[in-house]
Amino acid sequence: MIRVLLVDDQALFRAGIRMLVSSQPDMEVVAEAGDGQEALAVVAQTAPDVVLMDIRMPVMDGLTATAEILKSPDAPKVVMLTTFDLDEAAARAIRQGASGFLLKDAEPEFLLAAIRTVHSGSNVIAASATRELFAHFTEAAKPVPSAYASLTDREREIFALAARGLSNSEIAGREFLSEATVKTHISRILTKLALRDRVQLVVFAFEHGLN
Repeated sequence: MIRVLLVDDQALFRAGIRMLVSSQPDMEVVAEAGDGQEALAVVAQTAPDVVLMDIRMPVMDGLTATAEILKSPDAPKVVMLTTFDLDEAAARAIRQGASGFLLKDAEPEFLLAAIRTVHSGSNVIAASATRELFAHFTEAAKPVPSAYASLTDREREIFALAARGLSNSEIAGREFLSEATVKTHISRILTKLALRDRVQLVVFAFEHGLN
């Protein structure tokens, strides 16, 4: 069962998402919060797997709350909710470790798929959209960390494809590998570069001019 926390200052919006999520046999809404500060307390109390976090809220915004939540080593996955498809605040949240972002008017099936994808750990949610987002909000490239030199030639090839938002199956098809092998390579790349997930890999690529 995927435990979901809803954080949004609009009660009507939360009610709609709660009904949608609760209709699924593999999901449950464990709690709701109306602002970021309340969300911090609720995360500590309920230990959700996935947090759907609105960006703009009173008291404490979603950006600040996300940064606090992700300080914990066993933090839940956080997906930002935004009304703007090119949102600089969403880009900042992803830099801080959020697993992606969703538009508030996304199709219900897409939202449910996103929750499952993030929970599974593959984090391909909005990877291509995240890439597009960072194309608009990138600063001057930073020097490439020495850790990147530790990647093998094959790992660099797979890194480049993942940075473009390709899924494991798409990379497997391009590189004539099994999906299991690609998954192993991705895991090694994330470990070597000290990255949390694939979305962070996209961010890393943009920030260091490796895209």
